[in-house]
Amino acid sequence: QVPLVESGGGLVQAGGSLRLSCAASGSILSLNGMGWYRQSPGKQRELVAGITVIGRTNYADSVKGRFTISRDNSKNTLYLQMNSLKPEDTAVYYCSAGRVWGGDIWGQGTQVTVSS
Repeated sequence: QVPLVESGGGLVQAGGSLRLSCAASGSILSLNGMGWYRQSPGKQRELVAGITVIGRTNYADSVKGRFTISRDNSKNTLYLQMNSLKPEDTAVYYCSAGRVWGGDIWGQGTQVTVSS
């Protein structure tokens, strides 16, 4: 397995932006699809955005138009650009890889907190 390490989380005011990064120690081309998931207290972990090896993307309805997922295969890094953040976006965000939208390998998570 290729370890995944997230970064870029933090505290931001509503309407602000954050960019999450997920660095892999090896080639992400071998990881198939990748995705960003999030989990807030009392809720199940949910797929926020996913991207395949060839760049096909999938977004949760709640983030469409605000979040953008991308991958740089040459840097072995996955990104999530989050704009127009809302308090309900507050959660721990996880990077994942494998299958179509991730789900086999997980990072340790990074906290995103959006204040109103």
